[in-house]
Amino acid sequence: MPYQLAQDLRLPTNALDYAILAIYFLVVLGVGFAARRSVKTSLDFFLSGRSLPAWVTGLAFVAANLGALEILGMAANGAQYGAYTVHWYWVGAIPAMVFLGLVMMPFYYGSRVRSVPEFLLHRFGPSSHLLSAILFSAASVLIAGVNLYALAIVLEALLGWPQWVSIVVAGLFVLLYITLGGLSSAIYNEVVQFFVILAGLIPLTVVGLKRVGGWDGLYDSLTGSRGENFMSAWGGTGIGSDNPLGANWLTIVLGLGFALSFGYWTTNFAEVQRALSAKNLSAAQRTPLIAAFPKIFIPAIVVIPGLIALVVSPNIGRGDGLQYNDAIPLLMRDLLPNGVLGVAVTGLLAAFMAGMAANVSSFNTVFTHDVWRAYLVKNRPDEYYVVTARVVTAIGVLLGMGTAFIAASFSNIMNYLQTLFSFFNVPLFTVFIIGMFWKRMTPAAGFWGLLAGTVAAMINYFWFYRAGLIDIPSDQGANFVSAIIAFVVGAIVVLVVTLFTRPRPVEQLAGLVYGTRSPGLEELPEKGDEAWYRRPALLGWGAIVLAALCYIPFSL
Repeated sequence: MPYQLAQDLRLPTNALDYAILAIYFLVVLGVGFAARRSVKTSLDFFLSGRSLPAWVTGLAFVAANLGALEILGMAANGAQYGAYTVHWYWVGAIPAMVFLGLVMMPFYYGSRVRSVPEFLLHRFGPSSHLLSAILFSAASVLIAGVNLYALAIVLEALLGWPQWVSIVVAGLFVLLYITLGGLSSAIYNEVVQFFVILAGLIPLTVVGLKRVGGWDGLYDSLTGSRGENFMSAWGGTGIGSDNPLGANWLTIVLGLGFALSFGYWTTNFAEVQRALSAKNLSAAQRTPLIAAFPKIFIPAIVVIPGLIALVVSPNIGRGDGLQYNDAIPLLMRDLLPNGVLGVAVTGLLAAFMAGMAANVSSFNTVFTHDVWRAYLVKNRPDEYYVVTARVVTAIGVLLGMGTAFIAASFSNIMNYLQTLFSFFNVPLFTVFIIGMFWKRMTPAAGFWGLLAGTVAAMINYFWFYRAGLIDIPSDQGANFVSAIIAFVVGAIVVLVVTLFTRPRPVEQLAGLVYGTRSPGLEELPEKGDEAWYRRPALLGWGAIVLAALCYIPFSL
């Protein structure tokens, strides 16, 4: 049954709150209309003409991820699993973002591709290209539905609208500004949305901590009711030990820190698309690295509120009408005064629209460029594909409305999202990483490795875990295992198929395999590249060191 919002979780908004919300929506539409004037070619629509500076694409990169996955999902994770949720950031995001910037962006940007599946076309041929485009399109629509569902939760709490009405209205609004300005509209709105999100969630965290007696009061309350390990990142993660997350250190490191993390951040086109829109290779490399620094501190405004919600309402998620997804709306209702509540609601709506816009804009790029243009309707004028992309955007939003009701069946949408990532992103990463470093890998191995990894993850989750054939304590633990299985099975199939099939000539792999150089990388160095903040390696290592330091308070 789709989850319905608790009847008493209406937000006490007034005219001031609605005025703040209306001003924000007018700004979003204004950006869409302004961006429309710059859209003349398909490159403008899909990649903003490759003209944006690194600071814009970097903020858009982190804002595109700061949607339902981050706000409701991570707060729900904090309420359900406790301090273990910080792993999704400091081991499950930062290393992979650094790897994307330092190692993979030269391949993506240098090959001048418009999408991640197009890279597979150059490396492995049409079979892998078409399969990855179809899988990615399906994943984008499903994830867009998560953001729509999360947005509907807030609208339901705000206005009391039925869930289906909230989903339709929210979807139509996102459709309007994405269709108007393409990726430029999405990216510039994501920069605005990033600051609106911070303005809404920082007061919620500060007021919430004051309500529960500060960090010490929060810690004492939760360790007293949930045990010492609930507020420790690594406590109780020994192999064979029990903990709220239902995972040990090995599955956390391999399943989340490697397979799921690298699979998501390095192959998810909703993120990579922002870096590909940068004005040159240096800016493209710095895009995920710039994004890594604010990402390090995001747990303070999404995980901590989830912990606070558990103190404010100890029975959340335990059958009293409130689900883990309600953690943020619950705090907004109980803690924020009018005016600040309006900013917080605006920040939430901005977050969900950013996440949905990211997935819809990547969906229209992949489907139009990698399916429609490549296999169905070829050699048409460029204007035709811009119009097609706008139609595909509308279709993507409509499909997202449908998949939003699938997300509604999960009390913790993070569980659902991680399941999707183990199905779609991990097998793609397996093929990518092996193909980038092994010249001998064949086109047939790319196709069968991708297919086998996807099927293996689905079999583990639906047959072994859901059917009860294996005992895994939690959905997240099952997702970590699925991710590991997807990677291992995909890698084995790649190895075996490669040994029995013919590779492509080495001269056709220029810029596609490590150790070769693409003609697309021949560019003049950006003026001022000697400055420390323009050095990708320095930014990358700085982010990793800072993330490691953040673990210290949660590991003592």
